Amino acid sequence: MKTGPDFSVLPKYYHHYVMLVQNKSLTEALEESGKQLASLLSSVPENMGEYRYEPGKWSVKELICHMMDAERIFAYRALRFARNDSTDLPGFEENDYAPEANAHARTVEQLIKEAQRLRQTTLDLFTSFTSEMLQRKGTANKNLVSVINIGYIIAGHETHHYNVLKERYLK
Repeated sequence: MKTGPDFSVLPKYYHHYVMLVQNKSLTEALEESGKQLASLLSSVPENMGEYRYEPGKWSVKELICHMMDAERIFAYRALRFARNDSTDLPGFEENDYAPEANAHARTVEQLIKEAQRLRQTTLDLFTSFTSEMLQRKGTANKNLVSVINIGYIIAGHETHHYNVLKERYLK
């Protein structure tokens, strides 16, 4: 049984994310990306929370909220598919979510702690899945994807934004 990402049931849009973490077990990818992000964010002073590297881009706080929103949505999809729910699930528009996240009413520290709790819950969910459940598939946003790939998408998406934070926000 396949234990790593399966690019044959991974929408092309997500290949870049998954390639960032493909050489790790799913648990390692989720644990390491979460720790890496928390470490980086702990160096962000509160006065940088509303910083945008360019007009029209998300602030640091909005970016953190975006990562958490995406993780919650992907984990929900994984749960549905792992439970053999064959309902086609809709996509979501990340740019509509960001301004509604109430990001600037919270501190960077609060967002870091929330992201850490969320990641622990995501790890709990994925480690509860059997090998068979991880191989199950479903359709989200009109794309077929497997449960295991969703876990890799979560870790890779976070790694991608970790890189963006380092290169564009905290250079």
